Amino acid sequence: MEQTGAREGASLDGTPRVRVPAQAGARQAVRRSSVRGQILAALRAALVGGELLPGEVYSAPALGERFGVSATPVREAMQQLATEGAVEVVPNRGFRVVERGARELAELAEVRALIEVPVMLRLARTVPAERWAELRPLAEATATAAAGGDLARYAESDRAFHGAVLALSGNQQLVQVADDLHRRSQWPLTDGPVAGRRADLVADAAEHMALLDALAAQDLPVVAALVREHFTGAPD
Repeated sequence: MEQTGAREGASLDGTPRVRVPAQAGARQAVRRSSVRGQILAALRAALVGGELLPGEVYSAPALGERFGVSATPVREAMQQLATEGAVEVVPNRGFRVVERGARELAELAEVRALIEVPVMLRLARTVPAERWAELRPLAEATATAAAGGDLARYAESDRAFHGAVLALSGNQQLVQVADDLHRRSQWPLTDGPVAGRRADLVADAAEHMALLDALAAQDLPVVAALVREHFTGAPD
């Protein structure tokens, strides 16, 4: 049965169908100088937004046709997503979106907490309150995206906020590792809902403002509890 929001094409040898996200159907004017980057951004947004479904196979030529570009930049972008763990290569067919379960998400949350809680506590002791005030526009951006229920926009603004906080540590390697873990935690679950998550996003965004308040006040117990709850969804 055809699923709303995607087009399917069956192969002659009976192999599983390849799906193409419907929202990628609008041909986009993509500048040659940044084709790969724009396609990568669009594919990431499609992943987070649920247009690219876990377990489904997508071909570079079909996606390229939809984006109005050749298969080459799509294939390059998909190779990058493969290194990030979002898709896997299916020889002679394309790329399959990795199927993930709740356990993997919980493991990512645990690793993020192990890394970021000590850093946040150190920053709370050393960073002046006015520096935290400078990050409020980033926290407000997550709230705006959450209120609109825009999963892809929220994912980017959420990563921008956390990246800016961790950047105050002055450790670029830490920022990169944390960003990779963060991005992996945003890929959709195999059995997780795509729609109807606005309330969760709004609550998640509200924690950003609460975290900034706790950091500015140097309230270490609250900082630690907020960060752990933010990642795991449960209080410490």
